[in-house]
Amino acid sequence: MKLFLTSAGLTNNKIAEAFSNLVGLPSHEIKIAFIPTASNVEEGDKGWLIDDYTNLRRQDYNSVDIVDISALPQEIWKPRLELANVLFLGGGNTFHLMHWVKESGLEKMLPDLLKTRVYAGISAGSCIAGPTIYNSVQNLFGEKYNLKIEKGLGLVNFQFIPHLNSKYFPKIRKQYLEDAAKDLTEPIYAVDDETALMVRGDKIEVISEGKWSKFN
Repeated sequence: MKLFLTSAGLTNNKIAEAFSNLVGLPSHEIKIAFIPTASNVEEGDKGWLIDDYTNLRRQDYNSVDIVDISALPQEIWKPRLELANVLFLGGGNTFHLMHWVKESGLEKMLPDLLKTRVYAGISAGSCIAGPTIYNSVQNLFGEKYNLKIEKGLGLVNFQFIPHLNSKYFPKIRKQYLEDAAKDLTEPIYAVDDETALMVRGDKIEVISEGKWSKFN
């Protein structure tokens, strides 16, 4: 299984090059299905989401389809995911995204889809790849949601924490993470917006032009 987990998408050339290498196709053959569902419950300016789209489009990929699994019936969105080389799950509310990945039926489809496709994530889309999303480190974000959802997809055996040192998330700092990590046994990767994790099976490679830390 191949995964590409990011804090803020393809924010620099090093990350973009590593992503293309992982997909294993020339840019003009890469077809992306971008799932923006996590952003639906986020209020205010969506400049960050526009930046995510822009960073993808500037790579000159064959196509970037936007597929909201919460707004369309399965018979419409499933064939569009099957046409893609990459399933790119965007950022926003982690709990909302996980709810719809389960509710829509996508969770059950992922094992087959990911035999021949890359799973890529931005922020929430990366966080749900881990074993849990309700835990001592993830809770530092202070996300609100009307359903308590604890389990992630379990595609990887570590926790992914985005936005290290971001001014928008004051508790995503080394001192808070060190303390929160004591309640978990699995590894925790905390990365900033210029960093990504490239996963090939059991092999994890950090791609970075910024800062990152590993705990446990």
